[in-house]
Amino acid sequence: MKMKFRRLFALALVTGLITGCTLLHQGAGKDAAREAEFKQALPIDAQIRTGKLTNGLQYYIRQNGKPEQRAELRLVVNAGSILENDDQQGLAHFVEHMSFNGTEHFQKSELVDYLESIGMRFGPDLNAYTSFDETVYMLQVPTDSLDELHTAFQILEDWSHLLSFAEDEIDKERGVIVEEWRLGRGADQRMRDKQFPIILKNSRYAERLPIGKKEVLETFPYDRLIQYYKDWYRPDLMAVVAVGDFDPDQIEQLIKDHFNHLTAPEKP
Repeated sequence: MKMKFRRLFALALVTGLITGCTLLHQGAGKDAAREAEFKQALPIDAQIRTGKLTNGLQYYIRQNGKPEQRAELRLVVNAGSILENDDQQGLAHFVEHMSFNGTEHFQKSELVDYLESIGMRFGPDLNAYTSFDETVYMLQVPTDSLDELHTAFQILEDWSHLLSFAEDEIDKERGVIVEEWRLGRGADQRMRDKQFPIILKNSRYAERLPIGKKEVLETFPYDRLIQYYKDWYRPDLMAVVAVGDFDPDQIEQLIKDHFNHLTAPEKP
């Protein structure tokens, strides 16, 4: 009887182990399939026209008739605060601010003045943001005038490589951004100051908040700001996005006219 019981127990144990191994194998297979599914690139809408210039800049164009006679334009730079050196903390965001303080074709406040003259407003129709990994410039413009469309793409081009960086404008903007830093020093930010070094331990993200450090913002040499711009605002790290009530062929040609001549870096 004892021998029979031992045999039954051994058989049950082996069966359990085999079943468990099978279930584990099936579970692992499902996990692998799920992981492979997540790694697949999301399909692009067939109505989106995509392309890549020889210098590496990519573009995405989507015709959309509503709202009528309007277009949303984006210049996306695949660079943010995570790429700053220690003595540049906050300068990715600072470059974004300088985009509205003078370019080769729009001196000081002329850019904002021009857009307001064609019915656009700073904030809802003209804006930008900087994150850890990207800087995005946003522009909404009317499309009923070809001249205004040309000017809109000139603005995008100026942002991409023609910022002025006038020293007096940089110094004026220091105070604006330091005040922005102060306004952000509430309870939420103080909690993040404690949490990030733990949650993001051994990661640059823990030390590269886009707003930067007050001591850097107040004292950085002009050349460090310009160096960040030269290092990271380059066509192979950029994309132009256009969605709106327009002729896609016309928009594609405008992108080529304004961005084809940008020089690709020798060392990507």
